[in-house]
Amino acid sequence: MPSKILIIKPSSLGDVVHTLPAVAAIRDANSEAEITWVINPEWAPLLRGNRDIDHVHIFPRGEFRGFGMPGRLWPWIRETRRLQPDVALDFQGLFRSALIARISGAKKILGMSDAREGSRFFYTQVARVDRQEHAVDRNFKLAEAFGASLHQDLRFPIPTGDQPPRFDAFPGFVVLHPYARGRNKSIGASVILEFCRALAPARVVVVGKSGRRFSAPENCVDLTNKTTLLQLVWLLRAAAFVISVDSGPMHVAAAVTTNLVSIHTWTDPRRVGPYNGAATIWKNGKLFRVADLESATDLRKRRKFLREDVGPIAELALRAVAKQPLV
Repeated sequence: MPSKILIIKPSSLGDVVHTLPAVAAIRDANSEAEITWVINPEWAPLLRGNRDIDHVHIFPRGEFRGFGMPGRLWPWIRETRRLQPDVALDFQGLFRSALIARISGAKKILGMSDAREGSRFFYTQVARVDRQEHAVDRNFKLAEAFGASLHQDLRFPIPTGDQPPRFDAFPGFVVLHPYARGRNKSIGASVILEFCRALAPARVVVVGKSGRRFSAPENCVDLTNKTTLLQLVWLLRAAAFVISVDSGPMHVAAAVTTNLVSIHTWTDPRRVGPYNGAATIWKNGKLFRVADLESATDLRKRRKFLREDVGPIAELALRAVAKQPLV
């Protein structure tokens, strides 16, 4: 049995969430091993309190740019060389993540068959995966190749989070996350305002990062660019309902609640949707339970999310708000 295991998954938010169950399975199969996770500093708070992990090794990618980069890089390389794991599992599948595994001095390096940028040349063992599968299932294939067994009840050890200052969980509220990095995945200001109107008088808490601005109506709390990652986690946990575009926060929400609608414009929810059978997805003007996606059709078609699509989602959210305690 290996005594030291290195998990390499530096980013991004959704990808880190997708890796948690595989790492939990690895911990279950290696209860005495020392497990270290290589992660970018902005996502490290997501591992707070995670009992499957013994150590976090920060990969400050943003510091390795510009003038003075060698002076910052070499100390990190020296620190990484001290890790010396028995095995490294590259869940990222890129050249830099495979190189981190090599720098660490790992005796064995495992990766997936869909790895890119020549990273497979670093691997001593490759797990066969299907690119059309969900990322959680692909990650499990790598864990299985390492000898982990999959359990029926998945473990997503998401931290409790931090309550934002001066924010009360009552009365019940809806979290709206309308922003995403991918092209055409975000929803516009007019749709945000339509959600606020359709959900009134319930509170709508808008979260995420964006340079866009909108004029928030009375029942809307605009926390855009105003929360830490752990405050965002707390809000997603405490919300009566979550409405989100396809994004990292959506995957966090899918790990902590079934009261979720994930909006997919051009992405296929079978590959990148919420890994939660009781959650709901919107695609091409229709709502589907995740558990029913396999029998759904036309999921690869693309259509924008419009103001007229708000109504059915708002109805689901208002039902969830109505079930919240009054005090």
